[in-house]
Amino acid sequence: AFVGTYGINYGRIADNIPSPDEVVTLLRSAKIRNVRIYDADHSVLTAFSGTGFKLVIGLPNGFLKDMSSNASNAMSWVKDNVQKFMPGICGVAIGNEVLGGSDVELYGALLGAAKNIHSALNQLGLSDAVQVSTAHSQAVFSNSYPPSSCVFAENIAQYMKPLLQFFWEAGSPFCLNAYPFLDYMNDPASIDINYALFQKTKGIFDPKTELHYDNMLDAQIDAAYAALEDAGFDKMEVIVTETGWASKGDGNEAAATPENARTYNFNLRKRLAKKKGTPRRPKNIVKAYIFAIFNENLKPGPTSERNFGLFKPDGSISYDVGYKGLKSSSADSVVMSLKVNMYFPFNLFASHYFPYRQYLELLVLNAVFAHLH
Repeated sequence: AFVGTYGINYGRIADNIPSPDEVVTLLRSAKIRNVRIYDADHSVLTAFSGTGFKLVIGLPNGFLKDMSSNASNAMSWVKDNVQKFMPGICGVAIGNEVLGGSDVELYGALLGAAKNIHSALNQLGLSDAVQVSTAHSQAVFSNSYPPSSCVFAENIAQYMKPLLQFFWEAGSPFCLNAYPFLDYMNDPASIDINYALFQKTKGIFDPKTELHYDNMLDAQIDAAYAALEDAGFDKMEVIVTETGWASKGDGNEAAATPENARTYNFNLRKRLAKKKGTPRRPKNIVKAYIFAIFNENLKPGPTSERNFGLFKPDGSISYDVGYKGLKSSSADSVVMSLKVNMYFPFNLFASHYFPYRQYLELLVLNAVFAHLH
């Protein structure tokens, strides 16, 4: 259900973003093949049909109770939103961040909905091609620092263990939405921002495992592995289904800047290109879906919620991490200027906006991704 190591979330809570057909063009240009959406909108499914993308669609939280209690409705949903658009759909995400969320009534419906959707896929001969999963926030954990101390929260465990058993039998991974941005924002006095941004730092040391972590995302993933081991599922793979950094925020969100967002996403892309695991699971190559393609201007909540996009609503890049947009932007102009002047390193080293070394890293990174994809 995943090609390579890099994917992206296609959120659409906005009234000013490009059409699905334009998004297909944009992602094809960026060579991003793994895409997640949060529903099963037919205009999106039609645009992606037959394109070769690995598309994971979502069964929204509002459908869970009905799908859990009514197997025939689950079958109808699968026929209308999966079978009709095969091949191309490689997964169905059952809800999003249900366990640990505010609607406790959905906790019990999650497993039933997952089972009925999987059963429908199986009856239609699609279960080998379409993986069923659900994404969890870090709210499902307790005692996640240091990573080896992490366990599932007591109020979650009674729902989590049977869910994990079902997904283990179905061959599905544990899907984690992991945001160093949010952890840093919650405790900036105690967390080195360089640790959150994949920058040089002393990192942390886990005394129980004697493992060293030089970035927070690896620690968050290994915390999930520790919780899975504690629950008896030490062989289950963890995939990061959301991660990102906001480029703009409210007055109390000082870390939400374009430079920090660019640094996080650029360094994350480099880290994923290395195709390596975490300190606790060195053989399990880290795979991640970035959040998100676009800034979404209609999302509720703080300003940061509306500013996670790698691309602006017009399709131009928000900041440069090595991709080209649907149209030129000021950041594109900077890169073009650097290409023209690349034989004058003095001027490039003097630039505070875009250091020469990072420009060269972008060239190497693009070459690596062109090879991987």
